[in-house]
Amino acid sequence: MDKPNAFVYFITIENGSDRRIQLLGRKWVVEQSDGERQVIEGDKIVGETPRLSPGESFSYNSFHVTGTNSRVIGSFHGTDDSGARVHVIMSPFEMIIPSDRD
Repeated sequence: MDKPNAFVYFITIENGSDRRIQLLGRKWVVEQSDGERQVIEGDKIVGETPRLSPGESFSYNSFHVTGTNSRVIGSFHGTDDSGARVHVIMSPFEMIIPSDRD
């Protein structure tokens, strides 16, 4: 891997449904430009399981360290008050390492 770079990202999840939901975990797929793929998944979101009523949001920030340009695909999962599963896929985002301008 090239010299590691830390990328900080900020996420806001808004409940656009008509029911209360609880987020229980997340899954990220990091597709690196060198062909490697990392899958990062687990329970909770930054140590929390937020409950969101319709219209409420939850914001957090985190980071990822990589030595190559990467594309990130993410999703969150949980349940609503009736126990039905909820799965939300985020829009992919890019982590592009700035080029040297020397």
